[in-house]
Amino acid sequence: MNPSLEAETRLETLRKSFDGDAWHGPAVADALAGVSVEAAWHRPAPNVHTIAELVLHIAAWSSEVARRLEGAQPAEPLEGDWPDPGRQDEFVWHGILNRLQQARAHVLSAVERIAPDRLFAMVGATRDAPLGTGVSFAAMIDGLAQHNAYHSGQIVLIRRMLEQRASG
Repeated sequence: MNPSLEAETRLETLRKSFDGDAWHGPAVADALAGVSVEAAWHRPAPNVHTIAELVLHIAAWSSEVARRLEGAQPAEPLEGDWPDPGRQDEFVWHGILNRLQQARAHVLSAVERIAPDRLFAMVGATRDAPLGTGVSFAAMIDGLAQHNAYHSGQIVLIRRMLEQRASG
């Protein structure tokens, strides 16, 4: 396949995982549409992440992928794997959503700028699945789209639980 087409395809897949019209179902934006502050901090069960935690996790890993695409050494996200959302507050929730939009813009821009011939270079020297190393840049971009799909599904499930609880 043409390396430029490979890069464009990955960019479109990643964009869809954030913005919608994704094959798998609700994208991150779809899953978050209309989420209230109360819903964002609702913990459906012990040891289950809240929507606010999931959003910060998506943002953190999106930023980490962007950093790697821009030449940084692979590491855990600068803000940590599961950043603490802090107190339940409307202002904080809007800040979290803004953080996600910044991370989304950063990673999409980084994917747009990657040299197509670099897509199949390796990220890190050895395979470390939790850290996402030992794979190509192309696989890392694909993995971020999969990561978004997984966590948007979790957000949808939490919302469904809350809707069911509210209806009785």
